[in-house]
Amino acid sequence: MIEFKNVTKTFILDNRDEMTAIKNINVHIKKGEIILLEGPSGSGKSTILSLIAALSKPTNGEVTVDGKRISKLSDDFTSVFRRENIGFIFQKFNLISTLSAKENVMVPLIPSNPDEIILESRMSELFEKFSIQSKMNILVKNLSGGEQQRVAIARALVNNPSVIIADEPTANLDKKLSLDFIDIIKKLKDGINTIIIASHDPLFFDLDFIDKTISIKNGEMI
Repeated sequence: MIEFKNVTKTFILDNRDEMTAIKNINVHIKKGEIILLEGPSGSGKSTILSLIAALSKPTNGEVTVDGKRISKLSDDFTSVFRRENIGFIFQKFNLISTLSAKENVMVPLIPSNPDEIILESRMSELFEKFSIQSKMNILVKNLSGGEQQRVAIARALVNNPSVIIADEPTANLDKKLSLDFIDIIKKLKDGINTIIIASHDPLFFDLDFIDKTISIKNGEMI
């Protein structure tokens, strides 16, 4: 499903010095696995996620996702790839406060102009799945933190992505909401969605539904 072959990513800083974010990463992730990228802040976890999502390209090496050599895609095709294949769960939810919960979940579907009947069916399915049916038409700024979290996860799933990416998803949550999030992720394990979680939150360590933990330190796998 996801493969990194000798992947290195180097950034050029403002003073023209180079900074190597990750170095010689080799990893193979199977379809349907839930993977934990574990390591301290600045270790290179977010860089790996950005490469999987084609938000950046490796300096050296090759990244393949679902049979597509995304490290070789032109810029014209990377946004289409993300829209069709990647669901994002952000650290701060990144919801649009002036839109309703339903409107927020619909946002990723706008470019594809879906049929209205299919769209309504998908909305009902997701809001029922996350037990927030009664919140569909409420502005997200008026929802609780836990409700906003569920809206954000529904938005990540709305386009049926093959890969779900969560970057430090519990960094701004209290313990109860963090445990709620972990419970939701466990229920998403269906062999279809491949889920990549980058975190240094100890709550993720030793969970029985995590298929593989990849430890990153100073840009290298350890």
